[in-house]
Amino acid sequence: MSATEDLLVEADRLAVELDRADPPTLLDVRWRLAGPPGRDDYAAGHLPGAVFVDLDTALCGPPGDAGRHPLPDPAALQAALRAAGVRAGRPVVVYDGGDGMAAARAWWTLRWAGHRPVRLLHGGFPAWQAAGLPVSTAVPTPQPGDVEVRPGALPVLDAGEAARLAAAGEGVLLDVRAAPRYRGETEPIDPVAGHVPGAVNLPAGEYVAEGRFPAVDALRKRFADAGVAEGVPVGAYCGSGVTAAQAVLALHLAGRPDAALYVGSWSNWVADPSRPVATGATPPT
Repeated sequence: MSATEDLLVEADRLAVELDRADPPTLLDVRWRLAGPPGRDDYAAGHLPGAVFVDLDTALCGPPGDAGRHPLPDPAALQAALRAAGVRAGRPVVVYDGGDGMAAARAWWTLRWAGHRPVRLLHGGFPAWQAAGLPVSTAVPTPQPGDVEVRPGALPVLDAGEAARLAAAGEGVLLDVRAAPRYRGETEPIDPVAGHVPGAVNLPAGEYVAEGRFPAVDALRKRFADAGVAEGVPVGAYCGSGVTAAQAVLALHLAGRPDAALYVGSWSNWVADPSRPVATGATPPT
């Protein structure tokens, strides 16, 4: 299995795997930052056998000073994953509504929790539908899982570590929000506009389009153009650690499994008014 196949699965291949005697566990994590909850989409139709898992309440902790999507309590996460039927060592496939962000955060959370055999359905639910594959409204009752949550299997950054990484010569901290938010021209969600001083802006749309990633060579070039050189520490942040989890997945695809996630992201950074805020264009790399 290639590195890409270890991280992503295409709809046609997943359909074959689901026909086997011991199929992967399917988690539907459809989510919107604003608008109707993803559970409504799940009720209207989902992959056969998929269990709905809520990003906000099951895969993240409650919002607060740690950010809008902080790390979950390990015991609570373990209970949620077991209720969804996640078993130790058994493959999991996560999918969302197509942009890949919620699925990437689910992928990251499971791997951070020590569950390595987890992949993302490339293109999400729309890719499944486009392939003409069956959709169900039946809600399964999974057998309780036995997964053990062991936090720390993927690297994370706190605010101090993010600041040090962004400092000149220390590494590269990628801010993957849209350029106007990075520059401080607008901030639709958080109370302060701007970015972590020294962070490099690489908007998500430059390395992923409609939830699909380009070829590995193209990913590597785009990250290299942003200053991500071999051996240079790299981390990512966004508004609340969801889009940045997708950046970490892209970095894994590009051969950087050491990439760290600033989970609290900008929503955590601005919770402390003493932290400095930069505005304007991205610094040169």
